[in-house]
Amino acid sequence: MQYIVTAYDGTDEKALERRLAVREEHLKSVERRFKAREHLYGGAILDDVGKMIGSMMVVDYNSREELDNWLKVEPYVVGDVWQKIDIQSCKIAPIFMGP
Repeated sequence: MQYIVTAYDGTDEKALERRLAVREEHLKSVERRFKAREHLYGGAILDDVGKMIGSMMVVDYNSREELDNWLKVEPYVVGDVWQKIDIQSCKIAPIFMGP
């Protein structure tokens, strides 16, 4: 099942510092999950001046339970970066899923 994950960073003065502290670990995790075809695509959400304030991802897990298990170990969750996470089920059109 596919999901859109929209996650917003905290808004306190240390939010960007927390994000940058675990960013490399987050990117390595995304790379592993992309190769496993669990993460389809994503990117940073930016404010009006280009500062990272969150993330959006489209992921593919067999169940919501598997998605929740990923979130338990996601560096941006463990590192207290993401403060609000919205999850919505979706269906990606086959043309976008590649071969």
